[in-house]
Amino acid sequence: MAKKAKRRYFKAAEKVGILKRHLVEREEVSAICGDLKIHPNQFYEWQRLFFENGVKAFDSPENREEDMLRTKVSALESKLQRKDAVLSELMEEHLTLKKALGRPKSLLG
Repeated sequence: MAKKAKRRYFKAAEKVGILKRHLVEREEVSAICGDLKIHPNQFYEWQRLFFENGVKAFDSPENREEDMLRTKVSALESKLQRKDAVLSELMEEHLTLKKALGRPKSLLG
């Protein structure tokens, strides 16, 4: 049985360097891929991601901080909604249990 080749991982900086070889230094994609033993589809996927996310490189620090805060607020709001749902469910179960035990309504509060 043939031994499976170990998967290689490239760090973000390495991927940018690889793309730079083609975009700045005008090296052929086929030569780069042959040199690194990667499939051209992989190269083009990195290039697609690079251009899709390139706008972030030109964002001001204020915009990045604002985005991070917006994300954090959204996560906290989501967490609060989950806690409210759990609390509501527990209160409902508590009232049901009290009713099942036959306690008068005046003692429910």
